Formats: sequence, C-alpha cells, structure tokens
Amino acid sequence: MRLIFAALTLVTTTLFAQVPPPALVESITVSGTGRVALRPDRFSFTVGVQTLSPSLEDAVNENNQRVASVIAALKKAGATDNEIRTSGFSLSPQQDYQQGKLPRIVGYAVSNNVAVTRKGVADAGRLLQVAVNAGVNQASSIELGNSDPSLGRDEGLRAAFQDARAKATLLASAAGRTLGRALMINEGSEPVPPRPYPMQAMMKSAAADVSEVPIEGGTQEVVFHVTVVFELR
Repeated sequence: MRLIFAALTLVTTTLFAQVPPPALVESITVSGTGRVALRPDRFSFTVGVQTLSPSLEDAVNENNQRVASVIAALKKAGATDNEIRTSGFSLSPQQDYQQGKLPRIVGYAVSNNVAVTRKGVADAGRLLQVAVNAGVNQASSIELGNSDPSLGRDEGLRAAFQDARAKATLLASAAGRTLGRALMINEGSEPVPPRPYPMQAMMKSAAADVSEVPIEGGTQEVVFHVTVVFELR
C-alpha cells in the first residue's frame, strides 16, 4: 500500500513539473474618451410668492391665496399633480434695528416656492408665463436635462473605446510592437447634471400680463470614459 502511494506521489510530482509556468503577458493601459451631444427633453423651474405684512396672519393668508392661484393656473395650463411640488416654505420676522435699542418686529415675510418638472422643453416658456401672470414674484433658475439617463450611452462608449484603441495602436507602433486583444475594460461616464439657466427675480406688472418667456434648449454634452488594457505583441 505504501509502495502504491509513493508511486502515485511520484507520478503527480512529475506531471506538475512538466507543466510550464504561465507566460507573462506584456500589455499597455490607455484611456479613451467619447463625447455625445444631446438635446434636452425635460425642464424644471422653481418659482415662488413672497408676501409682506405687519400681521403674521395677513402675510400667511395672502401668500396662501396667491400660491393657490399659481398652482391652479399651472394645472389649467396642462401641468399635472405629479409635475408640481412644493419645494420650500419660509416665514421670517422683519425687524427694525435702531442704535441703542432692542430690535423691534415691524412685520413678517412669508415665502412659498413651487417647482415644476415636465418633459417637453417647448412648454417651459409658456408655463413660466402662466406662473408669473398668476402672481409669482420670485424665481431662481430653470434647469434643462434628459429624462433617459442611458441616452447616448452606446454611441459614447463605442467612441471612447475607439479612442483608446487608436492611442494604444499609436504607442505600440512607436515602440515597434503590434496591438493584440483587449484584456480588460473599465468604464466610467461623467453624469451631466441638468443645466441651470439663471433667471432674474420676476415681479408681476399690475398694468399688463407678461409675455411668454423665451427658452432655448440647445444641446448638452455627455462624456464617457473607458480604461483599456491591450495585449502587446
């Protein structure tokens, strides 16, 4: 029995000794970039109503009425419940500061902000116009973006890989070598946040309604990156 075990051990050791160690693969690591221009199909803006009054109750009640009018006007213009949300509410005392005296509350400021997010950039200017005419007197910015985060991904990744291959081919040629297969690929795209457009604070004119706000969608650039390890021959 011991002889059989010793023989098997000898055969196994001999077989392993005959297997050559894996050859080291020479490689080159490069990065590639692909860029895709996309037209935004979604917009988001935030508008609000600020009211001032010596009485807290009057400031809140007036603000509530005006904000309700803004929301009703937006819905009448086509915005749905899912596209309208309250984005902020603030209430602060207005104080009178005089030298040598304690601050004295002389009134209250109430602000209520409403955000509208909707597909279809063409509707942005019209809905802004509706909001201002309904009583909005505050606005910050409008953001344009894409509702589908995967849009342009296939084209961008292909372009990034081709860019990496072109760089690797050039470097391999400069070193007197040729390029082999891709051994490893790592991907990392740059998410593009919605593009903000600043807007001046808007005050409704008592004399006439404002006209539609001009909004241009333009294009947005999405950048894709890949890092590729190529075999060198």
